[in-house]
Amino acid sequence: MIRLTLRSLRAEALRMLLSALAVVLGVAFVAGTMIFVDGMRSGAYERAGAFDRHTDLGVYSAGRQVLPPALVDRVRAVDGVAAAAGELTNTAGIVGADGRPVLGFTMLVAIPTEDALRSYEVVSGRLPDRAGEVVLDAPTAAEQGFGLGAAVRIGATGGAARPYTLVGTVDVAGTARDVGGPFVGLVGPDALALTGERGYGRIMVAARPGVDVTALTEQVRAVSGAEATLKSRQQILDEAVEDAVRNVDQFRMLLLIFVGVAIVVAGFVIANTFAIVLAQRTRRTALLRLIGATRGQVFRSTVLESAVLGLVASALGVLFGVALAAGLRLLLPRLDVPVTGGLTVTGSTVLTGLLLGTGLTVCAALLPAWRGTRIAPVAALTDAAVQPSRGAGRVRLSVGAVVLAVGVAALGGAASAGQLLLVAVGGVLTFFGIVLFGPVLVPALARVFGWPVRRVLGTIGELAVNNTVRNPRRVAATATALVIGIGLVSAFMVGARSTKDGIERSVDAQIGTDFVVSGIGQDLPAALVGELASRPELGVVHEQRSTVVDDVEIRAAHPALVGRTLSGVLAGDAERVGPGQVLVHSELARARGWQVGSPVTVGGRPFRVAAVVTDDTRGRDAPTGHVIDLSDQDFAALFPAQRGYLAEIDPAAGVSPERASDAITTVLGRYPTVNLMDQGAYKKMLTGTVDMLLAFVTALLGLAVMIALVGVANTLSLSVVERTRENAVLRAVGLTRGRMRAVLAVEAVLMALVGAVLGVGLGTGVSASAMALLDRLGGDFHVVLPLGQLGLILGVAVLAALLASVLPARRALSRPVVEALADQ
Repeated sequence: MIRLTLRSLRAEALRMLLSALAVVLGVAFVAGTMIFVDGMRSGAYERAGAFDRHTDLGVYSAGRQVLPPALVDRVRAVDGVAAAAGELTNTAGIVGADGRPVLGFTMLVAIPTEDALRSYEVVSGRLPDRAGEVVLDAPTAAEQGFGLGAAVRIGATGGAARPYTLVGTVDVAGTARDVGGPFVGLVGPDALALTGERGYGRIMVAARPGVDVTALTEQVRAVSGAEATLKSRQQILDEAVEDAVRNVDQFRMLLLIFVGVAIVVAGFVIANTFAIVLAQRTRRTALLRLIGATRGQVFRSTVLESAVLGLVASALGVLFGVALAAGLRLLLPRLDVPVTGGLTVTGSTVLTGLLLGTGLTVCAALLPAWRGTRIAPVAALTDAAVQPSRGAGRVRLSVGAVVLAVGVAALGGAASAGQLLLVAVGGVLTFFGIVLFGPVLVPALARVFGWPVRRVLGTIGELAVNNTVRNPRRVAATATALVIGIGLVSAFMVGARSTKDGIERSVDAQIGTDFVVSGIGQDLPAALVGELASRPELGVVHEQRSTVVDDVEIRAAHPALVGRTLSGVLAGDAERVGPGQVLVHSELARARGWQVGSPVTVGGRPFRVAAVVTDDTRGRDAPTGHVIDLSDQDFAALFPAQRGYLAEIDPAAGVSPERASDAITTVLGRYPTVNLMDQGAYKKMLTGTVDMLLAFVTALLGLAVMIALVGVANTLSLSVVERTRENAVLRAVGLTRGRMRAVLAVEAVLMALVGAVLGVGLGTGVSASAMALLDRLGGDFHVVLPLGQLGLILGVAVLAALLASVLPARRALSRPVVEALADQ
């Protein structure tokens, strides 16, 4: 039986090619992910703790407290300490050579001046030794054309940009200092002055040679006080490795989710392939049984065939996985995603790929193989090469209908129940309901979509539709493989479009001006808004600031803007907000019994209620609707240290937007940590992450869709073999080659279209349920269908199906009619 199995596999190698391709793609995704992530992990290990190579002991602040500079001097004075330096990390901004801020999130770090603690890899020049000196990462210095000795203006939250002399460049790629943007290194006092920080985040300590570090730790602990935390060199390195690897592991888990989807789809394709192939071997299997082969031998023969196929396909998949990992390694840096390490191919990765692909193929073949053993020897005496297809059993259809109904009900009721888990459960149950009920649902949809085809193409359309629904289980399995990938892609597309629409509506509700100035990863500099307000070209300049006092959110407001963002005024005049006059939101007014004219105390100062208003936005760290709006002047007087990250600006009367923009740009040239945008650009900035995530997810799920389309081609190709004599008869009675191609093309399109429509429907339902839940929980989210994108999905599915029909059509027409008529 082993020889017979291997000969059979060689003879039908072309027939199993597309099935093997599904395994190759699935394993390639798995192996590529593991190779790429192993490389990143290796790079993370190599560079973890790169800035602590000479640190023997670390003193860390507890919670949000900082370590005062005076403590550095006390630690340095401890007997046995060779060097001690304070370190802080913060954000900053660089003014480029063209006078504009350098784009990208900029990290600012205080660099030790003691040689015993310096661990930076210098590319050119040297590290800063005194105030007024700075080092940049080498790529930024090269891109901006900054040479050693150049004056580089650096700014941070503390105020306007200041000039520093560039004394060197460093390499921080792949380290904790690499955040995808520029790197700035200053001496400690400069870093404190620029950021406005009152102390350091930690103190690095280097011990003198021969000093007992344990004893030194106790001495430093006595100096540092009970509030400080001390960590040994090993603890510091262990935590650095853990931090470096954590993001890699999270990225791997994300990729493995999509790997799982691709593997499930490949499993559907392989199982369907073996079911078709073994059905076409009915006579041969019966003959083997007739000459004495046992059911166990037939079963083992099929399992061996699947194992050989899986092993060969898995080996090819591992090779393609290396190429896939190399492609990711080249692509991600182009998308400004930091990538460390190279490609690491380990024995465990190769073994995992081989075992996974082989195991998947064998498992997918078990059920078809078991069914094949039930063929009676008498079947060899019949004329039919293939037994008539059987419909799904009543139990399966009944369970499928119930599961489908429960899944749809869960999606519909998730918002009312307020449970996000119910959305996921509803989506999974709906999918399994489609799988189980598919033998009824899929053919029915194929007939519906085939109705206009019948009307337009006549006999050709009739033949195509009948061929499509001839075997309900087969067409259901083929379409279901598409439902998974397209369903997830559609869910992300609808969810992304709905989220973007919600964000844009929120911006319209909260931003009432032409221009927006926002801090890049931090609050606005303290002096910025004052400088903007002093420009005659600008009329309204309002910094969005808020704080929470006694479970009430206190917000700064501008009389010219409050009317644009409020959803309603219940009593009074909202534009009367000003010195001594406040706006109270309706929920708080109802809870406190306030009305227009009522006295209100905020921060120990008395105010009067100018109006009671409603607002659709939720309070921050306070009960919903417990909000008081003060004028900008009153807020600044009560909370002078409270800063915001965003300012709204309108041109002065009679000033064009262009002149106003130029005036703002002139001021912002001194503040590289802020960004100027109009409303459209601000919306695009907020929604840019959604677009990037959608593109990333779509690209990953595209492999699952590709595997499913391979299943369409595979099913059609094997069906052509099954209908060899039937197709020959049709050609003998006058069906032209072009019409034969048309029949097969329509079959492929119907299978793909049904799967795509079910996938789009499932994905849209899941997203609609999620958006309804988010809206109920207090957001402003509604379902928005990206009809163009969804239409593109259907169009791509149809086009891919047409391409998938080319090879089966060529195979159907390759044999002469007389030879095909003699086929058994």
